[in-house]
Amino acid sequence: MDSNNEEIILMLVTAYLLGSIPSGVWIGKLFFHIDIRRHGSGNIGTTNTYRVLGPIAGSIVMAMDISKGAVATLLPVFFNNTTFNPLLFGLAAILGHTFSIFDKFKGGKAVATSAGMLLAYKPSFFFLAAGIWILVILLTSMVSLASIIAFPCVTIAIFFIHDTYLFILAAVLTVFIFYRHRANIKRIINGTENMVPFGLGHILRNRH
Repeated sequence: MDSNNEEIILMLVTAYLLGSIPSGVWIGKLFFHIDIRRHGSGNIGTTNTYRVLGPIAGSIVMAMDISKGAVATLLPVFFNNTTFNPLLFGLAAILGHTFSIFDKFKGGKAVATSAGMLLAYKPSFFFLAAGIWILVILLTSMVSLASIIAFPCVTIAIFFIHDTYLFILAAVLTVFIFYRHRANIKRIINGTENMVPFGLGHILRNRH
């Protein structure tokens, strides 16, 4: 095996391990002595961390999960090796986040880590996704719905820049996000989805 192949394998393993860091679990146990997998929805991501541990912890976990995707995608820059598309390493981090070696190959829903990959690869589309995500939350108070809407919107936008690899990955991730949010979709349809304590949706629900 030549040195270039060894470097690629090292970057892939590093990206996967970065993605595998269970930010919500570690923050909960280290600072709050709480395993968030046993509270709320049981998910280790931003939303459940926010719900169980509060907005500061939730924001830290979101920043960490975004950073995992961004740093992994930038590994070719750090290693000065552009042999492969950086999206490959972002994908490795997303797989790590979703099937974490530190969490018995379970994990989060891949929203923040995917956003981090987009931040490193196409920052303008990251800010587009963030804008849509924030707007939907402010209107509906539902983080799940914001993710479900933001992903296909950005995927459609990516189609028009003719980046085939990014479009294919975005389309696959959109399907995956819908699958991971299938329970949320049922609750949204039934009107029982959890809401964050701000936004128009929260105000309207509390009026009834």
